[in-house]
Amino acid sequence: MEKLLLRNIGIADSHTLAVYQSRGGYQSWEKVVRDMKPAELIDEVKASGLRGRGGAGFPTGMKWSFVPKDSPKPKYLVCNADESEPGTFKDRLLIEQDPHAIIEGTLIAAYGIQSHTAFIYIRGELVAGAKILERAVEEAARAGFIGKNIFGSGFDLDVILHRGAGAYICGEETALLSSLEGGRGWPKVKPPFPATHGLFGCPTVVNNVETLAALPWIIERGAAAYAAMGTEKSKGTKLFSVSGHISRPGVYEVEMGYPFKKFLEDDCGGVPNGRKLKGVIPGGGSMPVLRPEEIEKVNLDYESVQAAGSMLGSGGVIVMDETTCMVRAASNIARFYAHESCGQCSPCREGCHWMEKIFHRIEHGEGQAGDLDLVLNISGNIMGNTICPFGDAAAMPAAAFIKKYRAEFEAHIAEKRCTVRTE
Repeated sequence: MEKLLLRNIGIADSHTLAVYQSRGGYQSWEKVVRDMKPAELIDEVKASGLRGRGGAGFPTGMKWSFVPKDSPKPKYLVCNADESEPGTFKDRLLIEQDPHAIIEGTLIAAYGIQSHTAFIYIRGELVAGAKILERAVEEAARAGFIGKNIFGSGFDLDVILHRGAGAYICGEETALLSSLEGGRGWPKVKPPFPATHGLFGCPTVVNNVETLAALPWIIERGAAAYAAMGTEKSKGTKLFSVSGHISRPGVYEVEMGYPFKKFLEDDCGGVPNGRKLKGVIPGGGSMPVLRPEEIEKVNLDYESVQAAGSMLGSGGVIVMDETTCMVRAASNIARFYAHESCGQCSPCREGCHWMEKIFHRIEHGEGQAGDLDLVLNISGNIMGNTICPFGDAAAMPAAAFIKKYRAEFEAHIAEKRCTVRTE
């Protein structure tokens, strides 16, 4: 398969402007500014079928089209580089090795919604990535791709890099905007949506790193070429971060609709050391785990993974073999979400900590009869009752681990010890 998003990865000095331009970089940006009207660009992105790669999978062109054309307020484009989802590291690879692809995609998206100020909000812990992106922005500005009267068109655009402060919740677009405004990273009630009332109360579009990095290829090759890949509803390619008990961990680019089992066994080398697969989280720590038999007929696209009872999410594939204690895994994930809850909504603020405490006591041999049903009850009361999807992100994996591996949890409670680990 031809690489779209990873085509520059592995090339010497791929993070520099000189190398990026030698491989066709910024030609799509020039084509957009010189030859396309904003409406034409939006229609092209719609025709490509590109969907948001941050987790929600919302059609990108449609998202842009919601921005009012006649608003007297300034419009903002925000690149969401606050990659914090457990098991996900695809955006980091692009940030560190192909920053100009992200910048070019950001410029293209900004032109589509006629924004003259774009922000790149990067996760605070990505120190090296922030420095690389900052240098890349400076290179692009010196070359005339950013700034005043770009390509003599009269179109002005500034790009501002903003480092976050290490809060997972700021990956949620409205929390990100709250942080960017200088406030606490709290999600906002929707509606109104960012498209009309976003950053500083102005029309705003927030797109993920991977989403934006796909735009130069789409403009270069055409929407039809991108739409020809993938499935009917899940077009193009997707990056997957693969970690855990797998022979060849790393970031992979896969055409949508590729068989999940084939991907794990052939592309990633399968489970090492002759052990058996026990479970896979397909889309980052917030997604429900799948048992081995559940992935038999699953393909790597939004609809197929959802039909199997999970979600494609950010594409963070976490592989667990037969030596994994699922109680410990569930407890670990619950601890993360309890720590990262912003505390704004009581179901999430209280419920996440309750689930963490229950999983912790089960793991440490203090589980009680009724604990499992109590966690399911708590997760059910969190689901759908919070301002943002964080509550669901904490509740879904907790419930899935119990439902898929209940016998193991019950044995842990009955015997007051782990029945899986041998150390």
